[in-house]
Amino acid sequence: MTSQSPIRILGIAGSLREKSYNYALLLAARDLAPPDAEVHILDRAILAQIPPYNEDVRVQGEPAPVTALKEAIRQADALLFATPEYNFSIPGVLKNALDWASRPPEASPFSRKPVAIMGATAGTWGTVRAQTHLRQICHGLNMFPLNRPEVLVALAQEKFSEDGQLTDETARQLIRLLLERLVRWTLRLRKE
Repeated sequence: MTSQSPIRILGIAGSLREKSYNYALLLAARDLAPPDAEVHILDRAILAQIPPYNEDVRVQGEPAPVTALKEAIRQADALLFATPEYNFSIPGVLKNALDWASRPPEASPFSRKPVAIMGATAGTWGTVRAQTHLRQICHGLNMFPLNRPEVLVALAQEKFSEDGQLTDETARQLIRLLLERLVRWTLRLRKE
């Protein structure tokens, strides 16, 4: 019997901030991943270098950071988004990356990709509206988001140490559970 390769999960943070709570969530996820999974985190510099979406630019040749993003998505078995909430939605930098990577639609690396979503915010709602909006976008891109558990880290400034370590045990347990279920969801979708 051959051993199966670990599920490769690509973590994408929706924030470019140096001390981003959402990037820190991905770091925690990398440490909390089950033995049958590996979390690889997309370099934030890739998102930072993607220009605003412009179809004229795309048809002339997509920018190198977009190609790098698409390749990272293609190599992943599943995606893990960690998004803050900006004005009841996801940040523009994340939406821009999704728009670029989904073009052209017939060659989108997102199609049929299993997805898990989590988010952290200094506010009290824990990114619930951003996550809801991101699920709607996933639907439009033919991705398959996992519904539960919801990882909504509110009052994030109280749940991370000064050096960015997630210290909240409830959030850590939810991330563990989310990753375990994402692995099962990914394996289930492979059979279809």
